[in-house]
Formats: sequence, structure tokens, C-alpha cells
Amino acid sequence: MPSQESIMVKQMLKASVTNQTQEFNLEAARQGLEALSAFTPVAPDVKVEKVTVEGIPAEWLTAPNAKEDRVFLYLHGGAYIMGSCNTHRFLASKLSRSTATRVLLPEYRLAPENPYPSAVEDALIAYRWLVNSGVSPKNIVIGGDSAGGGLALSTLLSLKEAGDQLPALAVLLSPWTDLAGTGESMETRKDADPWLKPEASRATPVLYIRDLDPCYPHVSPIYADLSGLPPMLVHVGNDEILLDDSVRLVDRSRAAGVEASLKIWEDMWHVFQTFNIPEGQKSIDEIGEFVMSKLG
Repeated sequence: MPSQESIMVKQMLKASVTNQTQEFNLEAARQGLEALSAFTPVAPDVKVEKVTVEGIPAEWLTAPNAKEDRVFLYLHGGAYIMGSCNTHRFLASKLSRSTATRVLLPEYRLAPENPYPSAVEDALIAYRWLVNSGVSPKNIVIGGDSAGGGLALSTLLSLKEAGDQLPALAVLLSPWTDLAGTGESMETRKDADPWLKPEASRATPVLYIRDLDPCYPHVSPIYADLSGLPPMLVHVGNDEILLDDSVRLVDRSRAAGVEASLKIWEDMWHVFQTFNIPEGQKSIDEIGEFVMSKLG
């Protein structure tokens, strides 16, 4: 059974979607996502340090148990058009504690002001900055939620093609891997999903990719050659239209010889880990167990 807290959050999300106008307003969407961050303050014992990564604004989130030589490069979600350190500071701080890593949270450039490949370029800069600063790829986890999960995969594909040493692990929360929106769950979960709607999810990508084919592997990594990628863990909600973006990703990763684990959370929605609910904490705890079991 879902917790009382999760039931309340789901009702709030449904109400917010119901009250939205049909016409999409990007600035209002950005402000709305920023406003949600006020409900999830960071614990006082987590160190928050602003940093600039070769011109890219970013933050370090460091829990008291974080190991200095282990880093989680976390790429925030927001459909490539919104999101910031503010919107994902809480989640990043929780991940720092559960994984015992320092979390680097960059504010990569957003569309439509900066369309593809700006976000990928910034993610590559952040990863290579970490390596050049002395962090071993064997001690780096890369991950993200929603668009940030897709961006993490696009970054891995670009690193593989360039011949860079890849990070040790990938952790993906409800990754957006198919910008063409072809997954069956876009229809089968549309009534259950309290937050995302198929029409909006299929209309938004043009702001990021413009006239690019939405099936292009570097924007929709589900269509890419996934061989050679590091072990990955994927968590996704059963009540979200992007469920099949995760299921198909894991199936195709396994077919390509990649070690890929999938957990589908009953009664949960898109990136439920960003909310202060018991199920979100349990997911974060399990992510920590995965990371620590792999890194030793």
C-alpha cells in the first residue's frame, strides 16, 4: 500500500495538472518547478558549495559520510528546458548520504535558448573536469532523472565514441530515453499518471532538438548501440507514461551485454524520489546499496 504521504503528494500533482491551461507557458513551468523546491530543504549537516566548472555553474553536495575520492555526477531533469540546482538540491543531498559520494550537480545549458547539443557538451565538460582534477573514472557514478537520465546516457555514448574511460556506474531515475514517445505506456498509463501527459511529452522535444529526428540515438539513447556501457541501475514508477522508456532501455542494454537492473515501484509516479515521502527515501537507500556494493 502507498504511504499516506505519497497519496497526498499524488493528489497535489493531479490538482496542479488539472488547473493548468492548455497553452504551454515555459516561464510558468520553470517557476512552478522552482517553487516545489521550497517543500524539500536540505538537511543542515549536508555541505553545499557553489563551484564553477569551466564556466558552468554547479554545486557540490557533500554529506558527512561522503568519501573524498568518490563522486556522483548528477544531471537534473526538467525536459531539457527547466531545472536547476535549486530544484534538485534535495535529491542530490540525499544521494550523497546514501551513496557516500560527493555529488556534483551542474546547471547545464537549457533549451530552447540552448538546444542540442549544448546539454551534452556541458555534461562532457563536467565529467572531463572531474577526471582532469584527479578523480578516477573507477570512482565516478553518472546519473540523472527524466531528461537528466537520458542526458547521462547520451554522455556515456559520447564518451564511448571519443575513447574516454567511462565512469564505473550509471544510476537512472525514470530516464527519458525515447523523445519520439513510442512506448506503449504513453497510452496505457496516461490515466494513472498524475503529473505527465502524452501530448505534452510528445510536443516538448522540439524545443530541445528542433528539426532533428527524435529517434536520433544521441537524443533518444534507446535507439543507440548500448554495448560497452557500465553497469546501470534504473528505478521507475509503475504509474508513469515513461515506464516503457525504462523497461525497453534495460531490455536493450541486457541484449547488448550490459549489466542492467530495473526496479518498478508500484503506485509511484515520475521521479517520485524528488519528494519527501517514504517510498522516495527507500528508493534512494536502495540506490546507495547498489553504488556501495559496486564501488566497494
